[in-house]
Amino acid sequence: MQIKAADDIQPKVHALEALLSRPDVDARTRDGIEQEIQNVRRGASGEGDASYAIEFEYGKNQNRMTIHDLRIEVDGRVAQIDHLIINRLLDIWVCESKNFAGGVAINEHGEWVAIYGRNRYGIPSPVEQNRRHIAVLADVFAKGIVPLPRRLGITINPQLSSLILVSNQAQIIRPKARAAAQVDGLDSVIKVDQLRAKVEKAFDKRSIAAYAKAVSQETLETFARQLAALHVPAYFDWAAKFGLPPVAPKPPIPQLDPPRASSPRNRRTSSKRPVCAECGRVLSNAVILFCQTNPGRFGGATYCMDCQKQVGSVRR
Repeated sequence: MQIKAADDIQPKVHALEALLSRPDVDARTRDGIEQEIQNVRRGASGEGDASYAIEFEYGKNQNRMTIHDLRIEVDGRVAQIDHLIINRLLDIWVCESKNFAGGVAINEHGEWVAIYGRNRYGIPSPVEQNRRHIAVLADVFAKGIVPLPRRLGITINPQLSSLILVSNQAQIIRPKARAAAQVDGLDSVIKVDQLRAKVEKAFDKRSIAAYAKAVSQETLETFARQLAALHVPAYFDWAAKFGLPPVAPKPPIPQLDPPRASSPRNRRTSSKRPVCAECGRVLSNAVILFCQTNPGRFGGATYCMDCQKQVGSVRR
């Protein structure tokens, strides 16, 4: 079941295209901007292929939750996660998708080289990149930013696993078998069409005791929505990136008539947080988002997680 789709790339592309129309853009800068537009579109294409494969397998599965394009910030650290797949055991697959035109080569030292025709370029290791993403995600749970579900009185700690998804058309050149065994994370590098087999094989290997701790579908959905609510879209100062001065903002249009004061009945004090309609507890953004996306379940009101269980059961 998809909880969050990828953000639209068009605003980013439009902002870059707007730079091309500026008269102060020289030929070298123009080439850099055009290359950036290609990179944005190529990256979205690779993520789109992986998203399609993930949703094809799990889009209608109530026991699997999927999140795409999740950007989270914790204590100054940022993780831009391409895809998450979460099951009822709280196995979380953190997926980094890569779209290489020709292929990729990985040597016995874990160094990556992208292949474009006859050209080869060294690139940062996606395995290490995803390791950092997982570290930030682990912080989210360790600090209680997203509360962990409990089952039979035991807190269920997520099991975080890494996958590097390479486009099906690309070639993956790996070191020889003996050297490959020494490369950390190499077994996580797969083609997109191998995704389901990899995920389900790991799921089947879980012990019987682990299945006893499986959370309900409703708890899984709540957990995934709270995680998706942490998404903070990235802001790019494209002009600064390419060494261009900012465009002066247009002067504000004068307001002729002052706005009418809202009636006391409809006025909301901005300094106060929304509270639970049942017990008055202050609500987090994740809980508010969950109630807003399930108006039929809660009659359009917002409730804390404890009261959601009581109100939801009554309405059903």
